[in-house]
Amino acid sequence: MMSSDRKMRLGAFLMAGGHHIAAWRHPDAHAPAGVDIDHFIELARIAERGKFDMLFVEDAAAIRERNPEMASQAARSTAFEPLSLLAALAVNTTHIGLVATASTTYNEPYGLARTFASLDQLSGGRAGWNLVTSASELEAENFASSGLRPHSERYERAEEFADAALALWGGVEEGAYLPQGEASFADRARLHPVHLRGKHFAVEGVLESPRSAQGRPIMVQAGASDVGKELAARTADVVFAASQTLAEAQAYYEDVKSRLAKYGRKPDDIKIMPGISPIVGATEAEAKAKYRALQELIPDAVGVALLASYLSIQDLSAYPLDGPLPDMPQTNLIQSRQQLIIDLGRRENLSIRELARHFAGARGHWQVAGTPAQIADAMEERFAEGAADGFNVMAPLFPSGLEDFVAHVVPELRRRGLFREDYEGRTLRQNLGLGTPIKR
Repeated sequence: MMSSDRKMRLGAFLMAGGHHIAAWRHPDAHAPAGVDIDHFIELARIAERGKFDMLFVEDAAAIRERNPEMASQAARSTAFEPLSLLAALAVNTTHIGLVATASTTYNEPYGLARTFASLDQLSGGRAGWNLVTSASELEAENFASSGLRPHSERYERAEEFADAALALWGGVEEGAYLPQGEASFADRARLHPVHLRGKHFAVEGVLESPRSAQGRPIMVQAGASDVGKELAARTADVVFAASQTLAEAQAYYEDVKSRLAKYGRKPDDIKIMPGISPIVGATEAEAKAKYRALQELIPDAVGVALLASYLSIQDLSAYPLDGPLPDMPQTNLIQSRQQLIIDLGRRENLSIRELARHFAGARGHWQVAGTPAQIADAMEERFAEGAADGFNVMAPLFPSGLEDFVAHVVPELRRRGLFREDYEGRTLRQNLGLGTPIKR
C-alpha cells in the first residue's frame, strides 16, 4: 500500500531547443540553444522555480547520426559537454539537483569519480551521475579502434566501474580533510584507499576531495535490459525509464523494485522516474493542435532515418512507408528501446511512416497532450498505481514547454497534494527523500 503523503519526484530533462526532433524548426525555437549558456540558465531557473528535484543532461561523445539527411536536420549536432554545463549551472542555482550522463565505456573510474566529486562540492551536494554503457558505433569509432564492445561486455565493465567509483567516494569519511586543531591536513584514519584489481580496471588510491554534503553523488541508471535492471537494483538511487502504457510501466516498476531485497535495500531506496513529454493547452483541442504543428515539421526522411537508427538497421527504404514494420533481428545496441518500438508498432497497428513520426516526437517516451488537469490525471494514475515514483519531464519545445508545465501542471499537482510546495533540504539526496548512502 502506497503512503498517502508520498510526493512525486520531478526531473527536467534538458535538450537544446526541445525534445521533439523538429523543435528547432518551430517559429518559437531558439536555434543556437545547444551552445547558449544563458538559455540553459533560464531553463534551470524555470525548473527551480517549479521546485523540481533535478536537471538531467544526456550525452553522446560523437555526432548523433551518420546519415547525412538526419545529421543535417538534428539540432543536437551542437551541444555542451554535460559536466562543464552543470558546473556553470551550479553557480546559477541553489537547490535543484544536477545530473549528467557519463559513459563507463570511454572513461576511467578515478577520473570520473573525481570530476563528479568536484561537481558535488561546487553545488553543495547536488550532483548526480547517470551511468550509461555507450551503444553507438559512432562513439566507438572515436575511442576504440576495436569497434563497439558486445552488450554483455559493456555491462561487465560498467559493474566494475560502478564499484570502483562508489569505493572511491566511500573511501573518504566525514572530517577526513581539514581536521580542526590537528597538526596535519588529513586524518589518515578516515581515509580508506581503494585497492581494485579487476578485469577492466586497476585503481589504487584515495580521492583528494572531501566528503560532500550529501555523502556522495546520486547514482542514476536508465538500463531496461535484464542486466541493466540488475545493475540499477544494486547501485542506483534513481532510475529513468521509457514506458508507453500503464501496464508496461507497472511491470518495469515491479521488476526493478523486486530485485532490491537481495542487496539489502528497501523499495523506497530507489526512485523510478519514467520519461513524459507533456504538451499543455488551455483546452484539449489546443494541446492537440500544438502536437500536430510539431509533428508536421518532421520530414519523412528524418523520421524514418531516426527510426532506423534506434532499430539498429541500416535502412528502411526497401519497405513501403505505408506498410507495417518488418520483423527485426536482435541488435547488439539498445535492445530494450528496439523492443519498445516494435511493440508500439504492433500494438497500435502503425505503418512505418506513422511509427516514425510517433517515435521521433519523444524517441519512445510517453507523450501526453491535454489540459493541465488531463496531464495531472495521467501522471497521478501512474504514480498511484505502482508505475512511477515521479517523472522525468521532457518538454517538446524550450523554453515554452517547460514554462507551461511549471505554470499550469505543477499547481494542479500541488492542489492534489502530489507535489511539494518547497524544497525539503539543501542536497539532492534530501530532496529525493533518500537516506544516507550505505558504506561499501
